[in-house]
Amino acid sequence: MEQDVSPVTALVVTAAAGDQQAWRELVARYAPLLVSVIRGFRLTPAETEDVAQTVWLRLVEHLDSLQEPRAIPGWLVTTARRESIRYLSSQHLRRMSDPLNDDQPPVADVPDPDEGLVRSERHQVLLAGLAELPSRQRELLLLLMQDPQPSYAEISRRTGIPVGSIGPTRSRALARLRTTPAVRGYVASEPTEGDRHDAASLG
Repeated sequence: MEQDVSPVTALVVTAAAGDQQAWRELVARYAPLLVSVIRGFRLTPAETEDVAQTVWLRLVEHLDSLQEPRAIPGWLVTTARRESIRYLSSQHLRRMSDPLNDDQPPVADVPDPDEGLVRSERHQVLLAGLAELPSRQRELLLLLMQDPQPSYAEISRRTGIPVGSIGPTRSRALARLRTTPAVRGYVASEPTEGDRHDAASLG
């Protein structure tokens, strides 16, 4: 039987056993993905943090029952969407039930929870794939995805990678990213023109 050597699997098992360092590493790997999903609902930074904390609590509750630890990206995306919609619904109901809250926007101005989800899907796939990479490669690609992109000198300072090695390291990281389950699964599923736009922007 083929042995699962995924670093995420090892982290999940260790974190479920109570290892706080493993839990912190899981959060560090998947926080960009989680925040990206929640921001798609146009929540404020404070609201985003509240929803993210709720999702992390849900993960703690289910960590030891996950049958496939590498399914965490999909689980986080689904739960983040559900909690974001729940939050928006509760806020909407609160505005409707408060007769003194006349300065709130009308119902027509409430954001559609589904708006922007399709647009952010590719970005979420990339973030899920990045979570599978070693921390140094993950940090490098996240820096290269920033807008505006930091200079190579700044990237070198923050990652410890020599300026002359950033290009080769980026190439190796991208090659590894393409082999992650999240990216392979997405590429195999009905790609459309421009599906690799985010990944190409790293090159």
